Amino acid sequence: MNVFYEEEGTFKVGAILADNMTSLQVEAPHGKRAKIKAASVLLRFDAPSLTEFMDVAHKAADNLDPNFLWECCENEAEFSSDTLAADYFGHAATPEEAAAVLIRLHSAPMYFYKKGRGRYKAAPSKALEAALASLEKKRLQAERQSRYMKLLEAYTLPEEFKPVISSLLYRPDRNTTEWKALEAVCTANRLSPVRFLEKCGAIPSTHDYHVNRFLLEHFPVGTGFGELEAAELNDPPDLPVSDVIAFSIDDAATTEIDDAFSVTPLTLGSFRIGIHIAAPILGITPGSPLDAIVAERLSTVYLPGRKITMLPDAVIHHYTLAENRLCPALSMYLDVADDFTVTSVSSRIEQVKVAANLRHDTLEAYFNENTLSQGNLNHPFGRELKALWNFACKMEALRGKTNDNNNERIDYSFSVEGDRIAITQRRRGSPIDKVVSELMIFVNAEWGRQLADSGVAGIYRSQGGGKVRMSTSPAPHQGLGVSQYAWASSPMRRYVDFINQRQLIAVLRGETPPYTRESESLHRSVQNFEATYEAYGEFQRGMERYWCLRWLLQENIQTMAAQVLKENLVKLDRLPLVTRVTPLPEMAPETSIEIEISQIDLLELTFNARFLHKLQA
Repeated sequence: MNVFYEEEGTFKVGAILADNMTSLQVEAPHGKRAKIKAASVLLRFDAPSLTEFMDVAHKAADNLDPNFLWECCENEAEFSSDTLAADYFGHAATPEEAAAVLIRLHSAPMYFYKKGRGRYKAAPSKALEAALASLEKKRLQAERQSRYMKLLEAYTLPEEFKPVISSLLYRPDRNTTEWKALEAVCTANRLSPVRFLEKCGAIPSTHDYHVNRFLLEHFPVGTGFGELEAAELNDPPDLPVSDVIAFSIDDAATTEIDDAFSVTPLTLGSFRIGIHIAAPILGITPGSPLDAIVAERLSTVYLPGRKITMLPDAVIHHYTLAENRLCPALSMYLDVADDFTVTSVSSRIEQVKVAANLRHDTLEAYFNENTLSQGNLNHPFGRELKALWNFACKMEALRGKTNDNNNERIDYSFSVEGDRIAITQRRRGSPIDKVVSELMIFVNAEWGRQLADSGVAGIYRSQGGGKVRMSTSPAPHQGLGVSQYAWASSPMRRYVDFINQRQLIAVLRGETPPYTRESESLHRSVQNFEATYEAYGEFQRGMERYWCLRWLLQENIQTMAAQVLKENLVKLDRLPLVTRVTPLPEMAPETSIEIEISQIDLLELTFNARFLHKLQA
């Protein structure tokens, strides 16, 4: 005697060796013995060959149409497989036929719901319709995936991929057919999705690849301002007009001119320095839509050849300290004695006449170490520049930073025209840099002190133990050598300065400041700004690295001088580009070496640097 039974969802046959009522000892066709429950047995039969029995049953099951079987018992609440087999074959079913019906019912769960041993129920018509539609959908998806994979294997991008390239590159939906096809071919070819899509021509511009990834994360709805491009500005109508003649100092690409300076002679060799800061706060109402978007953007984003401004162009144009016009400003005036000691400080809200926007590239020929040493500043603002230079030197000495190593660092400027990049160097600490930086340090430290002394909340930057942090409490900034430091000099480019200027103007007007130290919005702004400002800075550094690599390719640079920083870390000459050279013989920091450059990868922003030899000092 043999049995046809179900075990763990699979149909099996075996010859009975022992029958213990509730359990059976059986032997499978291949000789393996097993103990099964009597309740698992569906049929008992005699047959000379168990293997032949299963072959016959499976072939018969393949010929059974599940849809026809479903129609035969659609209206029945529940049925036995034996009854269905007898109805279907028109006679008491043979063991092979009964097994065939069981196999077919079990293999069609969309058509038949299992209700017990050998018992089933036909699926409701709507449920069956939905299940069949789902099955058809999966079949079509499988066909589509197969077609995609064939195209991708030939490095041909399917047309359906083009509208979703952005999501495939940056935010893939792993449930889509497109991603499944891409993932499969990437695994087979041992390539990353980005690299494979590049080979398919889906990344025509490596530059745009990096920029679009940043934009998708930080500007998902675009970089424009919509209807706020022409936001209404409400400047006070009665701002006094200062009688000073001011000028700004910036690089050639600057359009958000936040600061300008003036120098007015007083008696007995003393003079008055004016530090004039653009004042967009005057026209942007707290809580307005424009105020909200500034709070969301938090900073201007800079990258070579482009920037994404914190404020709309129309607002920038209105408040930038452009030459030959009156500009709203928050001004700080310093009365300075002939020994360059500050004798008094005052602040005003006013309009300032900006006579000139001086630019680094043209000013440096007139204002540099040589012209200062010769006492010959042959420039329309030569007298003012010399006074500011002497004042800056005095302030630097008072901060204890005269011999600061940072003054010898190199700053790099990137100029992009089309696909070509020019990278120029400027030594930090030049007279132009020193004048601007010292005046900015002074005004930010002084306004920070005034906020603290007035008991008004502000946002401060402090440094201790080499770590810079932001908080609403004043604390020393050891790197700058000041007791407190509050960014307030770039309100068109940084939201922290925007907030601090709003607090300062409220103090000058005798009004209640918008923020208190306990304001949740103030603390939230600090947290959001720190995270966003770091992300923007990281993006800028990444794009500068990208253009450095582009420059190496553009100039066909294969070998280059570099300087050892520490261990195997080196910095390339003429570029703000740092890399590791492995292996590198043990060398002291600042040792000059020559390296070979190869394998530049503009997607991964990597390249290979190999040590060639040490350069003679």
